[in-house]
Amino acid sequence: MPDKSEKNKNLHTMQNRIGAPCVKRNLTIITTTACFVVAILIITLFGCNFSGGPKARLGHLPITTFGIFFPDPNHLGTHAYGSGFSEAGGIVYTCKAGHLDIDHIRGNADLTRYLAKKIRKSLSKNTKGFSFSLTGEFSSHKILFTYPQNWNTEPEKDKIIEEISLGTAPYLAYNATMWHEILTWFGVHFGVFEPEFNSAFSWEDVYSNLLGTRLGVEAMKSPDQNFDKAMTIAIQRQLKELQVRPRSTAIYASGKVRGQWYTGNFIPDTKMRNFDIGLDGFVTPTLVPGIEGCNSQPLPLPVPTLDILKQHGFSMSYEIKPNVLEQGRIFEAAGSKKIFPEKHYPVLLKYMKAEAVQKGYKYDE
Repeated sequence: MPDKSEKNKNLHTMQNRIGAPCVKRNLTIITTTACFVVAILIITLFGCNFSGGPKARLGHLPITTFGIFFPDPNHLGTHAYGSGFSEAGGIVYTCKAGHLDIDHIRGNADLTRYLAKKIRKSLSKNTKGFSFSLTGEFSSHKILFTYPQNWNTEPEKDKIIEEISLGTAPYLAYNATMWHEILTWFGVHFGVFEPEFNSAFSWEDVYSNLLGTRLGVEAMKSPDQNFDKAMTIAIQRQLKELQVRPRSTAIYASGKVRGQWYTGNFIPDTKMRNFDIGLDGFVTPTLVPGIEGCNSQPLPLPVPTLDILKQHGFSMSYEIKPNVLEQGRIFEAAGSKKIFPEKHYPVLLKYMKAEAVQKGYKYDE
């Protein structure tokens, strides 16, 4: 019979063999999570976008929970279209526009610049159009142009291309980021740590996105500065016009609506949404009532249009291919297996509002 020491040795060997897979499995989980975090940081900080677009930025919910940043609105750093650590992001509060997500503003400005370049290149080469995808998304946005008959002999072609690129890019950027909100509402996941559904159409989203497209055009039109410097100046000017409040007010405003507009901490439940996407031509922000020092009415912003295309004899087709597992539910809600924003966004909006009511949510529209 084996002695006691031999039994202990065999027992240790068995425990090691049983424990090894568990250790390896835990190491795999840790390694995978670490790699994901590193990948997100690389994409966010260094502008790594496999579709060729601008870098991703991590947006924030306007709530006082884990991981939400409230920067000093007077010290937001220097805008960086590409890589860099010069920016500050997070949630600020303004009297005329309520909460604003600085990261969404920056991201939409960059997307507008990127799409203006795509439009400019396509029209200059007389191509049928182009496709693009947002960073981290599988959905494809397909753009097709119809040219006027006299385009090849048009003497002011360069001027018209510039006008169309600056006028159409914000329309595409605004609708593309609207699609992101729709995807998150229907349960599409983009990252392990993202609130996903809870961030869909949160009350500051749409207005922040729209404001970003407008500032992007403003920065591109700046004659004497580069884009980053022009954006830095434009953000500060716009916040001042919207009567931005100190950091403490932003935190207070978010805390004031806890329990009414949201509940929870690490994984919050956003009970207040803003579904105003501008079907009447304007997007109106959601203001937190009773904020000291704020007696202003909300400032609506006009949504981008395609009027500039019509003005120059062009037309454009814009189709979105979801390319997500949840697309069957989206198609069912839209009543179509082809998604055209102008036609199907109102239909999807009606569906989402009905779901919001079922969940007991409030919403502006």
